[in-house]
Amino acid sequence: MLILVLGKGKTGSLVAEVARERGHGVRALDITENEHASALTAPNLAGVDVVVDFTNAEAAIENMRAVLALGGRMVVGTTGWYEHLNEMKALAIKRGGGLLYGTNFSIGVQKLFRLVAEVARLDGYQFSIDETHHTSKLDAPSGTALTLKEIIQSVRPGVDVPIASHRIGDAKGEHLLRAVSECDTLELRHDAHSRRGFALGAVRAAEWLGGKSGAWDFREIFDQL
Repeated sequence: MLILVLGKGKTGSLVAEVARERGHGVRALDITENEHASALTAPNLAGVDVVVDFTNAEAAIENMRAVLALGGRMVVGTTGWYEHLNEMKALAIKRGGGLLYGTNFSIGVQKLFRLVAEVARLDGYQFSIDETHHTSKLDAPSGTALTLKEIIQSVRPGVDVPIASHRIGDAKGEHLLRAVSECDTLELRHDAHSRRGFALGAVRAAEWLGGKSGAWDFREIFDQL
């Protein structure tokens, strides 16, 4: 496969490295090389199997509009843009492109999501979330923390799930769900030791998406990897 990585930050650079290790051809563009999606033209995308986006919310929206309008396939690990999700899904389907998005591409976090859905069924518990990321992460709460909250509220509509966000140094990503009752406390925790888990998940997602048309949340398909 030929993978185009948008974003040369910490995670984007690692995505490119992992993709090369797995035998793929890789091109990469930073935001200055692709200002307002200017590099995402039909000639430039010719031969590209999947575009992987780890930029920022504003850039990701422009990038998706450009790639999906041309019927391209795109894995989006950027968060903070989900108010435009229905628009992007509709564009992918209309143009015959492919969109695979997720708040977290770590397989460990995907397992955490499923465990949280089980814990949310417990009666008599109050839930809270703590998340910690590096100081340059722009969105707070993190997309992963918001997904955890969404999972709990899908099981228990209307329940309050406070989120505490922390931005410290070069933290790779820590998420803690705490469930407290009168009798005990239950905690589920995921700590990322490096960003490699996110990058590997994104590359495996790109491998899965190649040749497919439609729109999927990574939570829906990660068992197929």
